[in-house]
Amino acid sequence: MARRKKEECKAPPAWLTSFGDLMSLLLTFFILLYSMSTISLEKFYQAIKGIVEAFGGHYVIHEERVIQGRKVPIQFPDMYPKLKSRKAIEEKLHEIRKMLQRMGINSEVAKYGTSIRLRINTDKLFPSGSDKPYREAIPLIMEICKKLKEFDLPITIEGHTDNRPIRSKRFPSNWELSAARATSVLRLFIQCGYNPKKLSAAGCGPYRPIASNDTPEGRAKNRRIEVIIHLPM
Repeated sequence: MARRKKEECKAPPAWLTSFGDLMSLLLTFFILLYSMSTISLEKFYQAIKGIVEAFGGHYVIHEERVIQGRKVPIQFPDMYPKLKSRKAIEEKLHEIRKMLQRMGINSEVAKYGTSIRLRINTDKLFPSGSDKPYREAIPLIMEICKKLKEFDLPITIEGHTDNRPIRSKRFPSNWELSAARATSVLRLFIQCGYNPKKLSAAGCGPYRPIASNDTPEGRAKNRRIEVIIHLPM
């Protein structure tokens, strides 16, 4: 009987084969990551251009030249939805509030999630029981529109009243009065040049008070127009 030839070295354990395959896959993965780290500027700008256009922005224009260096500064001043920061909008609203304060009109700025509200008391904007602004209030409303127009954001204009009932041929209730006042402000915004597609109006009557209607001060605070700026998501 022939003698069995003695093996010179032992066979590797079975797990070592799987471990070798895993290391090969990891090496391939890191080589792939390294190859992707080399960015083609032309393809990069094309991709950014598509994203900007999808969100309603403008074209990305860049010079056809070789850019040296690792850090490439890219600026998109007209990119939507970050046309203007929330901070810039808040600063503009506080500027409007100071303008109203100088004219003796009470106002305040309130923040609600993805919207900011400019609340303006209507006692010096509209005569009691009327939806037609005072003649001297019209330039003021137009100036508010001019300051907000640069942001080009959707705006809802709400009309609010106190709880004292009104009954007239034109306005059977505060619902109609609040809606008519909101629409009057909206029409002035359109005359100012604001995009009508981004404007809407609503009448809330006395049903969304921000103060008690038991005192004259509270009722005055509830008589208001709210300019609601809807911020981009």
